[in-house]
Amino acid sequence: MVSRKLTVVNPSGLHLRPAGVLSQTAMKFKSNTIIECGEKRIVAKSVLNVMAAGVKCGAEITVICDGPDEEEALETIAEAIESGLGE
Repeated sequence: MVSRKLTVVNPSGLHLRPAGVLSQTAMKFKSNTIIECGEKRIVAKSVLNVMAAGVKCGAEITVICDGPDEEEALETIAEAIESGLGE
């Protein structure tokens, strides 16, 4: 299991479009990906869960990957979040 703390840089937070990009990125890997934001634990492969969490711009999150390709998954997901998830 690997994890990394990140800050959400999207001006609108993780609304539909960036949540979709995040979920699609997570689905490319076999590893399970969890996002922790405060007390919430979000399954990153579910766009509805990511959207429903209401993660705002500037929120500090922890991305946790656990599985056979966890290192690559964490690196790819972290890069996507840091680059603004296509926004």
